[in-house]
Amino acid sequence: MPMQAATPPADAMPLKRQLRLAERRKKLSSLALVLPVAVLLFVAFLWPIGALLKRGIDNREVMDGLPATTAALKGWKAEQGLPADAAFAALAADLDAGRGTPRLAAAAKRLNMEQSGLRSLVMKTASGLQAPADEAPAGDAATPSPRERIAALDERWTQPEVWQAIAANAAPYTPRYLLAAMDRETAADGSIQPVASDQAVFVDVFARTFWMSGIVTAICLLLGFPLAYVLATLPARISNVLMIFVLLPFWTSVLVRVAAWIVLLQGSGLVNQALMLAGITSEPLQLVFNRTGVYIAMIHILLPFMVLPLYSVMKGVPPVFMRAALSMGCKPFAAFWRVYVPQCMPGVAAGSLLVFILGMGYYITPALLGSPGEQMVSYFIAFFTNETLNWSMAAALSSVLLAATLVFYVLYARFNRPRQNRAAR
Repeated sequence: MPMQAATPPADAMPLKRQLRLAERRKKLSSLALVLPVAVLLFVAFLWPIGALLKRGIDNREVMDGLPATTAALKGWKAEQGLPADAAFAALAADLDAGRGTPRLAAAAKRLNMEQSGLRSLVMKTASGLQAPADEAPAGDAATPSPRERIAALDERWTQPEVWQAIAANAAPYTPRYLLAAMDRETAADGSIQPVASDQAVFVDVFARTFWMSGIVTAICLLLGFPLAYVLATLPARISNVLMIFVLLPFWTSVLVRVAAWIVLLQGSGLVNQALMLAGITSEPLQLVFNRTGVYIAMIHILLPFMVLPLYSVMKGVPPVFMRAALSMGCKPFAAFWRVYVPQCMPGVAAGSLLVFILGMGYYITPALLGSPGEQMVSYFIAFFTNETLNWSMAAALSSVLLAATLVFYVLYARFNRPRQNRAAR
């Protein structure tokens, strides 16, 4: 009797669908394992950066404190003269509603950044509009208009520039802080122009930050390359001992290291005493509270960040390449420069990028070892955060610094990608 093919049950699932479901379950399991890390990354890293960037363009203080006034001033320009009576009435209503509230104080503080003296003007007007009941006018005919009441309290309300400061903040977002971080401002006609020369500060600060970070990076590379080469070519037993001395700064607080350099580099410190005993100098050198001391301390702290990437790349360079070049008649220096050094360029690029980015964010070392002329961008970020409480300006400076960091990282990625492609081939 011929055998008949087994008929699958009616509810049997096709094999292709079973494989698809198994693959989907596998992906979901992998995502479930990665999800806690992704949430932690978002909460601890991406969300604070996003909030910081938003704070640099946020401009809601005036809109929250004077909502009716900013709405009444939409479309108004200072060239038109004083605004209509509706704007004065809206201002009176906003001041009455916000008197004694934090939102009105925040709006007054924000306006004071736009034009000095506006904080006291707003708070004085809000208090003056609260007339005692026994001084209220007897009849409606004698009741002054909001324009008259406000102008009588302070004649500055008759100046279009005061109203222009309010109208300029009638939008929830503003480029004012980002422009100020680059020594720019918005002119009356809406164009962007440089600020006055006596107010231009931050372009020089950013240039100083990039210059000092570049100098520190170059010196760390000059010192770190031969040190990493020695560590990579020595026997493992000796190189491991020497590596301990390279990693030793990681085991000490930055503040302790900076304080130690102050003791060593001061006029009566060990460095100056050694120089005078050796006859190199006849009097103590000024090595602290200037750029020299900042450079010395930053190089000491950041040198391991240059050595470690170089060491990891050099350990992966086969020594047979150098021996092959020498056996073919190449001179030792030429073999080193044309065979060994190109293979170390990924380590050079990674170490330089790491040291440069870390150097741009230095705050404690320049603050303790440098003079006012050595302070970097991070000092002003801390100043606006802790002293003046102008968090928007601090966020704008941080945004510009972050943008510069991303630019350098993109340049590093474009520089390193062709080398990785050649190595893969």
